[in-house]
Amino acid sequence: MERTDDEDAIKKIIEEMTDGFNKHDGKAASVMYSEDARLTTVRGEVMKGRAAIEQGLSAIFASRARQATQKTLDYNITFITPEVAIAYVTNELSDLVGPTGQDLPSHQELSLRVFVKQGNYWMVRAFHNTMVRPFETNPR
Repeated sequence: MERTDDEDAIKKIIEEMTDGFNKHDGKAASVMYSEDARLTTVRGEVMKGRAAIEQGLSAIFASRARQATQKTLDYNITFITPEVAIAYVTNELSDLVGPTGQDLPSHQELSLRVFVKQGNYWMVRAFHNTMVRPFETNPR
């Protein structure tokens, strides 16, 4: 596979992750993770392994994100080796619910995703999410 084919494959996975989130489908949002993957949510929750990620995302979709939507605003993919790439992905999230049930304002999140090529397929090995400027009073 050429670099552009690999980049296209990773872009497609990023799109599939967003689609799975918007469908509130834990399986669809986790199928691209490797068996030994690790996901850290914006709240610091850690999920290890594809099965735990599917279970954790399903629980989030059944609670605080049951009506949430996600829109990918930007991404940047960098290849570390021919079999390892990192992607910085900025998403805007809307319609989330806070820990006490209050509606949360829309906000942006930045994730760092590590992709590893296994055979002819790219898999997410690690995903770490953080809020973009969560304490800034005047967003730019």
